[in-house]
Amino acid sequence: MDSIKLRAGEESRALTDGWRLGSARDGVSIPNRVVLAPLAGIGNWFVRLQAKRYGAGLVVSEMVSSFAIHYRNEKTCRELLRIHPDEHPVSIQLFGHDPDVMESAAETVARAGADLIDLNMGCPVPKVCKTGAGAALLDDPDRAVALARAAARGSGLPVTVKLRSGQRPGDLGGVSLAHRLVEEAGVVGLCIHPRHASQRHAGVPDYELARSLVEELPVPVLISGGLHTAHQARAAFELTGAAGVLLARGSLGNPWLFEQLLGTRDGDPTHDEIVAELDWVIDRAIEHLGEDRATRYLRKFYPWYVERLDDDRRLQAALQTALQSAPTIADARELLQPARR
Repeated sequence: MDSIKLRAGEESRALTDGWRLGSARDGVSIPNRVVLAPLAGIGNWFVRLQAKRYGAGLVVSEMVSSFAIHYRNEKTCRELLRIHPDEHPVSIQLFGHDPDVMESAAETVARAGADLIDLNMGCPVPKVCKTGAGAALLDDPDRAVALARAAARGSGLPVTVKLRSGQRPGDLGGVSLAHRLVEEAGVVGLCIHPRHASQRHAGVPDYELARSLVEELPVPVLISGGLHTAHQARAAFELTGAAGVLLARGSLGNPWLFEQLLGTRDGDPTHDEIVAELDWVIDRAIEHLGEDRATRYLRKFYPWYVERLDDDRRLQAALQTALQSAPTIADARELLQPARR
């Protein structure tokens, strides 16, 4: 592993170290450098709370439409802006393309109790980009800067941005934008996913590019992308010199990854721990959505846990299939009963 060249006056850091986003007066103190990344369609309050239970220093919400908040969409405001008192510090991630709407939405997010606002400028999904939001902002830096200013102005909170390196191979528009966001919009931190948008989640992240950005910018830069195991996350943290790591899909069904990175767990979870955690998730989904909606919602959660329960692929596949068609939560619990040793 390459050694990291520290900036003048900078001390070596560990994932367990505390740090700060923002100024000494208005910033947010974060107890460690392991962060739950924004997970589209997944990162609700109880997923964030789960990460906190296992040690995450900061948690970030799934991306939320600034337009839905501005126009007071009842479901968005009730479900996606719900913050549990035990999940602080928490950042709400917003996306959109209109600075006035963003300012309004950010004000609402601050009232909801967020500690930080994160802006999504890296989502490559076409339905987001075609509105001028997400990764489309990499090609519209003036608008991106205006959005960041508006979020800060509306909320009074520290603002961070998550972005990609560029739109396509060889494009470094995200790197140029990162500099402008810090210099012109005053964002207090950035997360770089060092793949271009056209890669989505495929290919090897360019950690050397991320390392260059860490060395160039005067604010904390965090790293995301390709961090599915504790080994991968530690290696990226050391190689890039990043202020922290964001765990995304690698943490799905595996909150124990936070403990492994923080040194409070050595091995993988036991069978009983996995079953108990899935029971906790089921209970929280019911609390969040009610039984009927939770029955359908949990179908995307079951595979992440069941794949850890049994080495017999045929038994695992049969249980997965049965859970996907279980008509009620009670039926799903009955299917899981044999797993409760």
